[in-house]
Amino acid sequence: MRIAWATVGAILSRVRSDVDARVDRMAGLRRIGIDEISYKRNHKYLTVVVDHDTGWLVWAAAGNDKPTLAGFFALLGPERCARITHVSADGAAWIARTVERYCPDAIRCADPFHVVKWATDALDQVRRQVWNTARGQPGGTRRDRRGRQASAGAAQGMKRARWALWKNPENLTDNQRHKLAWIAKTDPRLHRAYLLKEGLRHVFTVGGEAGKDVLQRWLAWARRCRIPEFVKLARTIRSELPAIHASLEHGLSNALIESTNTKIRLLTRLAFGFKHPDALISLALLALGGYRPELPDRTHT
Repeated sequence: MRIAWATVGAILSRVRSDVDARVDRMAGLRRIGIDEISYKRNHKYLTVVVDHDTGWLVWAAAGNDKPTLAGFFALLGPERCARITHVSADGAAWIARTVERYCPDAIRCADPFHVVKWATDALDQVRRQVWNTARGQPGGTRRDRRGRQASAGAAQGMKRARWALWKNPENLTDNQRHKLAWIAKTDPRLHRAYLLKEGLRHVFTVGGEAGKDVLQRWLAWARRCRIPEFVKLARTIRSELPAIHASLEHGLSNALIESTNTKIRLLTRLAFGFKHPDALISLALLALGGYRPELPDRTHT
């Protein structure tokens, strides 16, 4: 349209200001989700807040720390902060501490996806250890060289097993199922780590009080599994137990906010010419905030 990016950004900011002048985006907030999203290289992040009841994006700002999120609660005000009943988020300490400060009575729900991701990360650490040990075997004699060749083959097998270990069982291909069977025979410790990851995922599949019981059994198993990464994970989960129990009770997750983040990533590609995040935030709020600007000579249906 032969106009500069700066002009487009200014138009977006002006239209957003017009909407904000007549609409209270934070009216009636009860259940919210909080997350961060990268919008630019070199660790440039936005903090975003969504309304679980409407599905709308209600607030976003550049930064991913306590002062940034405190800006949202300061804008919300003490009275409306007191009305917040549920907050879903990952295990980031800066989110948990800020929520506790401004909404001490709100129920904080741990996002199941991020909890299971902790187990997936622990599993991948074990897989890398097995791979590094297998490919690092020394050898000099013919017998040693044969052993080294076998170790190299095992290392390659472990390297190609990454997706078989990561994927959910119902999504595995036939080759990946064979790979898991090979791992069970070749390295029982790694296979045990895989079963621990799947066991934690099963906790959230069950949900409710039954999920809590399954989680307690999983914690007992993880404590005595003799895999340091999962012993450490059990301690982390125990420290987050109230938030995980709340997620199992109320069925609240960050699925909505992850969907919003995906849409923001698409908008980021459209906004690549903007030099400042304000234009991207305005674009996201106009597209995902549930309020459309008044257009001249148009009637809304």
